[in-house]
Amino acid sequence: MGEMLKDLASQKECKIEEGHLMSGHVHILISIPPKYSVAQVVGFMKCKSAIAMARTYMGRRKNYTGQSLWARGYYVSTVGRDEETVRNYIKHQEDEDRRIEQPDLF
Repeated sequence: MGEMLKDLASQKECKIEEGHLMSGHVHILISIPPKYSVAQVVGFMKCKSAIAMARTYMGRRKNYTGQSLWARGYYVSTVGRDEETVRNYIKHQEDEDRRIEQPDLF
């Protein structure tokens, strides 16, 4: 999945700077040139990756109606001066999710 997302990003002249795939969600830091909107790039990547996943893992060749791989929405924020903070968050997201989901016995 990671290589697929990198390839799709490069088709829109974008670069995935940092990323982490989890079972339920994806975190990526992506550089997008000003000629593309965030919505264009994210929509393209979600659409094309869903089609590729359906073809590869579900044996579908066409007619994806009624199926969805990705949630409808997504969260976006500009990085600016806090790029290192965002990179660190993405790198350690799995540890943080595990910590939050761990039941507190005491």
